[in-house]
Amino acid sequence: MLLHNLHLALRAPIVVTDLRTAEMIKYASNAFLATRISFINEIANICEALGADVKEVAQGMGYDRRIGHHFLEPGVGYGGSCFPKDVKALSYMAQVNGTHPELLQAVMGINDTQRRQIVIKLQDVLGDLSGKTIGMLGLAFKENTDDIRESPSLQIAAMLNDLGVNVRGYDPVAAENVERASPYITLCKDPYELARGCDALVVATPWNEFKSLDMAQICAEMKQPVLIDGRNLYDGRQMIAMGFTYRGVGRGFKGTMQGTDGQGNDANK
Repeated sequence: MLLHNLHLALRAPIVVTDLRTAEMIKYASNAFLATRISFINEIANICEALGADVKEVAQGMGYDRRIGHHFLEPGVGYGGSCFPKDVKALSYMAQVNGTHPELLQAVMGINDTQRRQIVIKLQDVLGDLSGKTIGMLGLAFKENTDDIRESPSLQIAAMLNDLGVNVRGYDPVAAENVERASPYITLCKDPYELARGCDALVVATPWNEFKSLDMAQICAEMKQPVLIDGRNLYDGRQMIAMGFTYRGVGRGFKGTMQGTDGQGNDANK
């Protein structure tokens, strides 16, 4: 009763249940949200193969009141302190108690695949990545935080580092944490310094700051204007018109102004 009265001011539903069920509500809620993210990411990959635009697909799906628009943003997958931990924990509890959490396993597998898809896109455009310089635009696991736990950006950066890439990074608030956790990432003071001399940029965290960048200047600063938009932050066709080789997530078109030879050079010359 004391806890009930304490929460009355929140004017939210109060569920009174046993400890095990309360624990399961928390795990199941986070696992369901993670499942929505992995579902739309799988749809995004299918859209790329079929030539559909996942942003329009997600918008259309969301108008169905049974589905809604929340957590239907395709990208580089979920991260942070809750979703990865809770999905893994629920899957483990299921297995040790004799059930078979196929869906949870698939959710985690798709999430890992989304990180690898960014590397594959880079290889598709640039060919061998060894010795290339690639900038990570955003390092926190999501915007408006300095939290880098299970950050998709850092996991992608680690894969690139293993391939011999010179990895640069910029984040408005997470730089200090990244410096301790991933010292191989060369940190830059702003996005324009990050872009200077880069072979590609990867948009990994959808900070509002990034939406108002002078993208023409970003393009001019780069050695090769390759933009891998892991958050579909930009209008792909506008970026192409500026001169970028653009790849989004599930956007259904190959974002190049002209053919390339696998090394970022004009194949028509």
